[in-house]
Amino acid sequence: MAIFPITAISTIFLCTFFLTPSSSIEAAEQRKTFIIRVNHEAKPSVFPNHSNWYESSLRSISAASVGVPSPDSAGASRVIHSYDTVFHGFSASLSASEAVKLESMPGIIAVIPEQVRQLHTTRSPEFLGLKTGDSAGLLKESDFGSDLVIGVIDTGIWPESESFNDRDLGPAPAKWKGECVAGANFPASTCNLKLIGARYFCNGYEATNGKMNETTEFRSPRDSDGHGTHTASIAAGRYVFPASTLGYARGMAAGMAPKARLAAYKVCWNAGCYDSDILAAFDAAVADGVDVISLSVGGVVVPYYLDAIAIGAFGAFAAGIFVSASAGNGGPGGLTVTNVAPWVTTVGAGTMDRDFPAEVKLGNGRIIPGVSVYGGPALAHDKLYPLIYAGSEGSDGYSSSLCLDGSLDPNVVKGKIVLCDRGINSRAAKGEVVKKAGGVGMILANGVFDGEGLVADCHVLPATAVGASAGDEIRKYIQLSQKSNSKSPPLATIIFRGTRLNVAPAPVVASFSARGPNPETPEILKPDLIAPGLNILAAWPHNVGPSGIPSDKRRTEFNILSGTSMACPHVSGLAALLKAAHPAWGPAAIRSALMTTAYNLDSRGETMLDESTGNSSTVMDYGAGHVHPQKAMNPGLVYDLSSYDYIDFLCNSNYTTKNIEMITRKGADCSGAKRAGHIGNLNYPSMTAVFQQYGKSKLSTHFIRSVTNVGDSHSIYTVRIRPPHGVAVVVEPERLVFRRVGQRLNFLVRVQVEAVKGLSQGSSVVKSGSIVWSDGKHIVNSPVVVTLQQPL
Repeated sequence: MAIFPITAISTIFLCTFFLTPSSSIEAAEQRKTFIIRVNHEAKPSVFPNHSNWYESSLRSISAASVGVPSPDSAGASRVIHSYDTVFHGFSASLSASEAVKLESMPGIIAVIPEQVRQLHTTRSPEFLGLKTGDSAGLLKESDFGSDLVIGVIDTGIWPESESFNDRDLGPAPAKWKGECVAGANFPASTCNLKLIGARYFCNGYEATNGKMNETTEFRSPRDSDGHGTHTASIAAGRYVFPASTLGYARGMAAGMAPKARLAAYKVCWNAGCYDSDILAAFDAAVADGVDVISLSVGGVVVPYYLDAIAIGAFGAFAAGIFVSASAGNGGPGGLTVTNVAPWVTTVGAGTMDRDFPAEVKLGNGRIIPGVSVYGGPALAHDKLYPLIYAGSEGSDGYSSSLCLDGSLDPNVVKGKIVLCDRGINSRAAKGEVVKKAGGVGMILANGVFDGEGLVADCHVLPATAVGASAGDEIRKYIQLSQKSNSKSPPLATIIFRGTRLNVAPAPVVASFSARGPNPETPEILKPDLIAPGLNILAAWPHNVGPSGIPSDKRRTEFNILSGTSMACPHVSGLAALLKAAHPAWGPAAIRSALMTTAYNLDSRGETMLDESTGNSSTVMDYGAGHVHPQKAMNPGLVYDLSSYDYIDFLCNSNYTTKNIEMITRKGADCSGAKRAGHIGNLNYPSMTAVFQQYGKSKLSTHFIRSVTNVGDSHSIYTVRIRPPHGVAVVVEPERLVFRRVGQRLNFLVRVQVEAVKGLSQGSSVVKSGSIVWSDGKHIVNSPVVVTLQQPL
């Protein structure tokens, strides 16, 4: 998910009303989209195919619904999508009563409501240690991933971007079964040897919103938003020089896997990304033959059997496809992480060693740090401009403080720099409001929740973003200067410093990056890891201004965006490189390699900082740590997993066999799941214990893990324990002796902790450490997390 400067993806507000009895009936019969899971083998023989069965079932429930107009009365199909690869079933627009009737029919396993999801470089390859001149290393070993296909499920793609040129690429992989689907301003010939597939899915979007407005978006795989083009080029953009945005971040642009092939699956439209379309994209991507799926989209966390992304991703995992997804931009608060299914690699965001400083100089001489990507005429350095706080000047203090459209009085704002608070409308849109009112500049101040994390935007007027404490300081300065006895009115200017490299410390956990604990399964640590996601430069459509505001007529080949949306495709591209270097590795082994070689120390050699507070970050912020591609290529040991392991996990999560079948497409036998022990015994590269104290003085558990040798034959690994503070950790055995590559050995981790005294009801304490296996050449690190909760 991007911290996105544009307003193309609208927010959905859910409102509750008191209804009269008649209006309640009317509301209950309003149609919405449902996803229907069927028993694939239960199709009556009278129907030649499953589509006929689905249509007949829908006609039968429509005939039984009194007073509900049938949309198929004119013969139109009511099926929105049919699914037969990662999911068996279909989606359709139903009233509430029809959904109940359909679920009771033979062969129907479940009917689940659709969710609407929202969208969550030049230097990042170098920062990660991937350089084109390397004679050895991950890029060399994998031939840049030229035989791998990355499927990007997003807003589509701008195929003419130089990042997607196909120079020196051979034919598409022989296994590829996808196609280039033609549409508006997108002939089938648009694809090439780089972009080898493109599809679009809008039936779910239109079932809810009606026919799309084709003057504002393309009925085709073409990207009218920019997000999909940006993420695709981060994952697999070609080398492009020179590259920059409005003169910032000059250098060579490249994706993580520059020669990997791309397939674009457009599912996100002006009103959001609809589950029925997302599931159709997963279905097509797996059937087409992608190797990696990258998804920078998310929504509300729900049980896995109600989560279309989790369901689609499980089908992809079962087909051997690595799925990475953005963790979300709900940080810095806890319990904000999304896309938490354990078969999905969940990616948070960190900073790089590059920023774009834009300082505020106040009339009292104070210099306030900020960031911006503004490329137009600058303010005069030798002149100070009148400064006002928007919240003190408008008729409605709340609206004006946020610089909402129409909230500023031009008579007050003209010729002044305006301090606006962050929130509600997009950051770049606030600048447009100030500009329309005649302001000469804007200072955008974080709120308390945003903390000190800063995001650089391509503003339409001279503007900079400052942290929450800086915003407080500027407001105080304005207030004191405006007092009647003050001789100096509030004044300021903004000084743009361009691009600064070798910023330390780095990396830092981005303030917006969503945090754990995992709201659905606290025993599985999420996010899994972090990757660069702040101020990332990547490809951009030629018809969208860099601010994303419709009135912005500037055009640029590349744009700088921030968000876990940008972090996710870094990992997607790296997964393709690892798969190319190690074709036998499955998605769990690739994720393990990325996690166990990740690091949590910054350029100072100290624990990475949390951008929002300036304090040390925690395992709930970064998971296993920041991705380290070169080490991931040779991890030594991996924690592998199969679909059967996940079925045991779901059984031990107390899911019913019906719930599990919703996810796995086949009946589940939970009789053997108890052999796997508790839910924490999933063979995950991290280990998390959650204890409810209930008055107990001592609490204990164990983890069973197995590791597969992918390093050297005849290697001996010894364990080093870094226990969480106040926690006793024992590992048995302490040595693992491998005689061959591919050999798998088990070990047991016992954890014991004393209850925390004085813990208030509903509160918790998190302690973290690690266990490290090493043979003197490889270091295999696994976080160990203990959470103590005092029940209500």
